[in-house]
Amino acid sequence: MQRTAPRLTRILACAAVPVMLVVAGCSSDSGDSGSGATGSKDKAASSASATPSPSQTTKTVEPAKFGKLPEACKAIAAKTTSSLVPRAKTKNGTPAVSSDLGSRSGCSWNGLDDKGVKGSQYRWLDVSFYRYESDAALGSGQERAQENLAKELAKIEETAGAKKLRTATVTGIGDEAKSVAYQLRKTNEDFVYGSIVARTGNVLVLLSYNGAGYAGADTPSDKTIMSGAVKAAKEAVAAVAAANR
Repeated sequence: MQRTAPRLTRILACAAVPVMLVVAGCSSDSGDSGSGATGSKDKAASSASATPSPSQTTKTVEPAKFGKLPEACKAIAAKTTSSLVPRAKTKNGTPAVSSDLGSRSGCSWNGLDDKGVKGSQYRWLDVSFYRYESDAALGSGQERAQENLAKELAKIEETAGAKKLRTATVTGIGDEAKSVAYQLRKTNEDFVYGSIVARTGNVLVLLSYNGAGYAGADTPSDKTIMSGAVKAAKEAVAAVAAANR
């Protein structure tokens, strides 16, 4: 009986306190005061596990600037192509084969201008467009275009048999551009090449212009070929912006 009184007193005291305190300190006669602390730790651990770690957070990338490509065979003005490639076999250009015109397209012109006893002048003009989407795993469209500009430039610089190869930075064409001038011996003639690799936003523009003199005609000068390549490249890059207005 003497031991019952203190126990009864304890039960009555616990009944008078709020429910949350009862759960913490009065629900057991065992005197285990650690159950409340364990619950707090469990809640903290659960909260921590619910918070995404840096590796789980989705990476955000800059949106691609351009969503369309121009029609390749119309990207360079007809007046320009007629000037650069007189007597073109196909006046309006020959479109490149593509399974996805929204991501890659191209067009080319070539022709032989016969000048009789003065020989003939051969010209070839080619333009290609590549558009890159932004991707969380691969980077923004702009970054991907930059990476591929470097790769395409390296390919041109590694052209087998190229002589007098010179690479330079070109201003006034897109966000960045490089030119590569070189000479190449083909079909027993000396060809002169002018290539432009340019980037505008997330679009890469590759342009090549070359020519040779046949049957005794003079070989075109480096200046003539490169100035033609630069002019055509500027129009091609401008066509990208026009297609996205």
